[in-house]
Amino acid sequence: MFRNNVPLNTPIWESTCCENDKASMQQVHHCIERCHAPLAQAQAVVTQEPERFQDRLSRCAMHCNDKAKDSLDSGSKEQQVKLQLETCMSKCVDDHVHLIPSMT
Repeated sequence: MFRNNVPLNTPIWESTCCENDKASMQQVHHCIERCHAPLAQAQAVVTQEPERFQDRLSRCAMHCNDKAKDSLDSGSKEQQVKLQLETCMSKCVDDHVHLIPSMT
């Protein structure tokens, strides 16, 4: 059986690598690596997707912070800058929340 193109029975495949009494240790090792590769690839995807999402969200937040700092530096009132920052941050979340379903 497969889930997202990853075999669910990978450990079973790995155990079959050890059944050949005539196989060398190197052959057994390569067999186990081949069986484990799809699982390792899936784990990499599971790790990378949330990291990419967090990076994108962080870049958006940094952009908002830069805009707020620029506004303060140009003489805008603090209360106005706070509102601008909150609005910008909310837009970041709204713009990125639609990406969450694609990560599952």
